[in-house]
Amino acid sequence: MTSKSKVRFAVIGQGYFAQSAILPAFKNAKKSCELTAIFSDDPTKLRALKHRYGVAHALPYERYDDFLKTGAVDAVYIAVPNDLHADYAIRAARAGVHVLCEKPIAASSADAERMIAACADHRVKLMIAYRLHFEEANLSAIEVVREGQIGEPRYFSALFSLQILPGNTRTQSVHRGGPLRDIGIYCINAARYVFRDEPTEVVAFAAQRPDDQRFAEIDEQVSALLRFPGERLAQITCSFGAAAQSSYTVVGTKASLCVCPAYGSATDLAWQLTTNGKTQKKIFKKRDQVAPELIEFATCIRQGRDPLASGREGLADLRVIEAIEASVKSAGRVEISRMQPEHRPTLRQERRAPAQDVPTLVNVQAPTAH
Repeated sequence: MTSKSKVRFAVIGQGYFAQSAILPAFKNAKKSCELTAIFSDDPTKLRALKHRYGVAHALPYERYDDFLKTGAVDAVYIAVPNDLHADYAIRAARAGVHVLCEKPIAASSADAERMIAACADHRVKLMIAYRLHFEEANLSAIEVVREGQIGEPRYFSALFSLQILPGNTRTQSVHRGGPLRDIGIYCINAARYVFRDEPTEVVAFAAQRPDDQRFAEIDEQVSALLRFPGERLAQITCSFGAAAQSSYTVVGTKASLCVCPAYGSATDLAWQLTTNGKTQKKIFKKRDQVAPELIEFATCIRQGRDPLASGREGLADLRVIEAIEASVKSAGRVEISRMQPEHRPTLRQERRAPAQDVPTLVNVQAPTAH
């Protein structure tokens, strides 16, 4: 592949996020990326989306392996449920196709390690879709802390909640759903990139209302307290049964920084820095957060360099998630198997793309009513 070649993508899975954010993002990434194929077992989705985006190939999942062998695509963007990530990624790697995968990287750290090994063995790139690693609000917040504007960071507190609609796939245990793996990972990742380190241990609790059928198979909400080196603490709470909230605050010896909203992909984000009772606020206008991922991954493929949001980054988050789940189950303190990634996000990797409206969805609904 030359430095000017477009990277041809297949998007695997046509759920809400794929239709609302991934497929439209190819418009903003058209100089380096081409949407060549889509996969789904819903023929109505395939027909409608093939026509809308002018896709050359719209195929059922059963044709995945044979199609990859044709050489028609260079990369896949995996957007199927969590428990299927490893299978589709490993099959792509064996076909010599690069892998961009939604988070969490896999259903288990063992599966994640298999994915990382398969991509390394077959010399293909593996990138995890951490969209906020290219987004200015969060990256500039990291810079504020790194520059010492809040003094020595001492504690971190993150909240992420929404009201999930009944029947959404995120409520199904078979797909390893639930708030911790779905939205809690944003809180965990933020704590790790703000503190620039890995937690050493955790104590956690889960809670749910027994009369709410949405949570028959999953936890309604999870709270965890993470200990970081340097006697720093991070508290996270995520919920599928509470009013919408998206924020984190890091408090230092001199000042505090609150990012709110922090994690959204279709709204303005903002932070405010409070020092000696005086507050400075900055707003970051809504933008396309997926196109920068596509462009960055295409650049890595064309230049032969490893993605910054690597498989190791995904594995580091997943090990924290597994420790939190173990603490919930045992009702005790659990040590975390730490993994230091090769890279921490910085403001230098910020990328911009204009915001796009959510298109009409085909046979899929948003996970929440708002």
